[in-house]
Amino acid sequence: MDFSFITQALSQIFAPDTAAYALATIGLAVHFGYTGLMNFGQSAFMAVGAYFFAIGARTLSMPLPLCFLMGILGAVVFALLLGIPTLRLRADYLSMVTIAAAEIVRYVAITPELTPLTGGQGGLTSFDYGMAWSKLNPIPAPESGGFYRFGPFSYSPDDLFNLIVGWVIVAIVALLVWLLMRSPWGRVVRGIREDEDAVRSLGKNVFAYKMQALVLGGVIAGLSGMLYILPKGLNPDIGGTQTTFFLWTILFLGGAATTFGPIVGSMIFWAALIVTDGLVGLLTGSGVVPISGIQGGQVRFILVGIGLMCLVIFRPQGIFGKKAETYF
Repeated sequence: MDFSFITQALSQIFAPDTAAYALATIGLAVHFGYTGLMNFGQSAFMAVGAYFFAIGARTLSMPLPLCFLMGILGAVVFALLLGIPTLRLRADYLSMVTIAAAEIVRYVAITPELTPLTGGQGGLTSFDYGMAWSKLNPIPAPESGGFYRFGPFSYSPDDLFNLIVGWVIVAIVALLVWLLMRSPWGRVVRGIREDEDAVRSLGKNVFAYKMQALVLGGVIAGLSGMLYILPKGLNPDIGGTQTTFFLWTILFLGGAATTFGPIVGSMIFWAALIVTDGLVGLLTGSGVVPISGIQGGQVRFILVGIGLMCLVIFRPQGIFGKKAETYF
């Protein structure tokens, strides 16, 4: 029996995709875990950052640093457009508005009339930044073959560069958010999460703090979208609801009001998906489970969903969260 999926799951723990999702979930923790904003449109911030970056590189032929700035600017503008009319809504209404906003972004991106700009249904798979990004790579090619080997894992110089850059950015952002949430500003947004009327009675501008938190978490998600497409190109599915629900699963797994929880949650989530997919593949291939391979691909999501249900029932605060914070 082929158990190579175990090695694949272990390599996925430190993959650039895992780092990108960890970064986006840290932004979601700023929104929901710390400020109490029920944002079901986090994938839209990832998509906006990714599309602004890609369009700047592919259509406008901008230098790479300006492409990153353009992606961040796009996330800021989207946060302002989303937040100004909606942040006075209650949590349940805010969740409906944000998930609708994410769908609007996705449908705009795949509109046929905008295909020359956004790539339409096919996305943007070839970028002018590829050569420029590779030139920034200081890692030389190994003398013995084209891969660096670490036990059972092998990485090309570009793969290793993407991995290192992704996790360094995750570490820097996590540290900054951790420090920020222990500052006076962080204590105010935590107070808004617990009782915004009490914070308002103390003379604080609750709307302004919510907007600042929305922009901060959105910029982090936009940055994660840019990191996500660097190794692979841009696919419109990045803005789909599946991405948002993956992020919420990771958030609940690690702990909502934590900065380290989303990192570990992302590692566990993606490793669990690969392990369950491999186990289901073994069972379907050997005839133990009488279903097709396509159906088996959906079973892994069922198993992960059952695991999430058990987590919410028996440890609602997540791995690193505090139980007292789950009541707010």
